[in-house]
Amino acid sequence: MKTVCWTSALVFTLLQLTAALPCVPADPARTHNQTELEMATGELVPTHFPARRAAKVAVHYLNTRHGSPFRVFGLQQVHKATAEDVDAGGRKYSLDFSATEWARSKSVFRCSAVVLFSTAQKTPPDVQLQCEDLQQINTTPQEEAFYHRYSTSDSPVSALDIPDSHGNMSQEMEPFWHLAGVSASFIMLRESSENTEFNMAQVASVTQQETSEKQLMLKYHLLLHDFVSQEILHWQLLSSWSPERGVRVLETQFLPKCPQATGPPSSTPDQ
Repeated sequence: MKTVCWTSALVFTLLQLTAALPCVPADPARTHNQTELEMATGELVPTHFPARRAAKVAVHYLNTRHGSPFRVFGLQQVHKATAEDVDAGGRKYSLDFSATEWARSKSVFRCSAVVLFSTAQKTPPDVQLQCEDLQQINTTPQEEAFYHRYSTSDSPVSALDIPDSHGNMSQEMEPFWHLAGVSASFIMLRESSENTEFNMAQVASVTQQETSEKQLMLKYHLLLHDFVSQEILHWQLLSSWSPERGVRVLETQFLPKCPQATGPPSSTPDQ
């Protein structure tokens, strides 16, 4: 079987280190103090963390609106960013950045966004986003073929460790990895704050579920990496997808490493 090699040595080093660490709950105050020094108002250096973190939140939002098994967006470059405090409590980031569709077309899109982090209560960031020429990506033929193949199959999909410990995955699993990335964006958007920077590290497992709806129903166990705290966070979710309705995340559950923990370090209540 042909495999695709994913350069992910850092991810798997992090996974190995996390497995060996004792069960010590994260200290939100320590994380906040570390990142507070990086926060500034006015024009930001585009390559620095505050601008990049806010732009990644905008990209998560982009994935929740336009992602599919053949269309996943990542941050390419922040061109310009400013930040300002808002009277209601919080900070507003105005961004000019480029996003790459890396799953199939490799197209680059110029985007502008306003990302508002509220400090009044633990709510997801508010995002307003515009991107040029998104409709030029046509994945309809691949999506229809993929949906027909797996919605009519007598053998439900089930797989572990995507990619594996060597960074490889089969071509058959690529769309399921892409769907996991889009689904993870729903969680990463909801849990994001000025003290986080999330990426999906690995799909620990995926299992196709039976459903009477005209959807592919997938149960995922995902590993998310928070660059700020260097933690690997485990989430379980139920995701559905069809060409007509797009990706929906129906259920999410945080799986704490520490038995006494009740939610992720961020932590926004599950919705």
